[in-house]
Amino acid sequence: MDLKTYCNGIQHIGIPVSDMDAAIAFYEKIGFENVYSTMDGNDRVVFLKLGNLVLETFEMDPVAGINGAIDHVALDVNDIEETYAWSKEAGLPVIEDEIQFLPFWENGVKFFNVLGPDHVTVEFSQML
Repeated sequence: MDLKTYCNGIQHIGIPVSDMDAAIAFYEKIGFENVYSTMDGNDRVVFLKLGNLVLETFEMDPVAGINGAIDHVALDVNDIEETYAWSKEAGLPVIEDEIQFLPFWENGVKFFNVLGPDHVTVEFSQML
C-alpha cells in the first residue's frame, strides 16, 4: 500500500496572520467565505473557503508578517490511524508521538504532521 490509498487531496493551507480582522476582510474581498471561526486558547482561528480551496488563518504564529509565510499544507485523509501507521513504517519524519485532536468543526479533527524538505510541514488530517 502507499499513501494514495488514504489521501483524498488537499484539505487546507495554514497561513499565519498578524491581524485577523484585516485578513478576513482581504480574503472576503477576493471571494472567500468565512466558514468556521474558533479560539485556540487566546488565539483566533478562522477557516475561509473559495470553491474547493480552504485557508486556515491563525494569529498565534510568530512568522506572521514575514513575506510568503505559510505554516503548513494539510492533506485530507480517510483513515488517520492507518495513515499514521503507514507514515511511521515508511520512515517519514513524523513530528508528534501520537495522533492529535482538536475540537474544530462539528465533531472535531484528528491530525499529525510530518516534516518535509526545507522544513515544510505537511499535515495529515481527518475530520470526524
